[in-house]
Amino acid sequence: MYPDRFKGRTAIVTGAASGLGKAAAARIVAEGGQVVLWDLNAEALETAKAETGAVGVVALDVSDLVAVSAAAKASKEILGKIDILINSAGITGATVPVWEFPVESWLKVMDINLNGLFYCCREVIPFMLEGGYGRIVNVASVAGKEGNPNASAYSASKAGVIGLTKSLGKELAQKGVIVNALTPATFESPILEQLPASQVEYMRSKIPMGRLGIVDESAATVCFMASEECSFTTASVFDTSGGRTTY
Repeated sequence: MYPDRFKGRTAIVTGAASGLGKAAAARIVAEGGQVVLWDLNAEALETAKAETGAVGVVALDVSDLVAVSAAAKASKEILGKIDILINSAGITGATVPVWEFPVESWLKVMDINLNGLFYCCREVIPFMLEGGYGRIVNVASVAGKEGNPNASAYSASKAGVIGLTKSLGKELAQKGVIVNALTPATFESPILEQLPASQVEYMRSKIPMGRLGIVDESAATVCFMASEECSFTTASVFDTSGGRTTY
């Protein structure tokens, strides 16, 4: 921990009721920041608020642009300004080959993982530009670099997140707003409950360290990316992959 690293800073964290979003939010608060948590699960949000020390919560579906726009405005009212946006909301979708992939599941994955992330950036960035400062962290995945078999929607959506991050980072490079993506390998998280054990084992087998990641390892990297210390890297990708990806 770095005491006061986020003193005076404010953040929105999506997918914050559990997993990486919750862990990153807790660390920002512990290091002096103020955080508003966004998630679809209203009940879990209240628990996360108590556990993290967040100053507010908004229950919403990030794939709903109207809801995202309203949430951004509400969060600005709570926080006074918005310095940091951590886009951690995501789902895995079906675990089947492309030719058997349910269209409904494909569209839902894209709506949440890619379109929802775009909506969050689109609605929050104007507030960052007002203050001339911002840090955006988009949680992608090694699947977006390599593609996981039987996870085409997830892989494609995370590849999209990487591409969006590179474009957005370049657009904002001279405006005081830094944008980077995280590409973790599989780590212990509630999202694994959406997958069959065989898929989790496949992903573990691809990691040279021979184990799944720990959520705090990725949260530590996210918090560096969200801090003032990350000042000369933008439109880029940080790996926490146990050696799986080296590019």
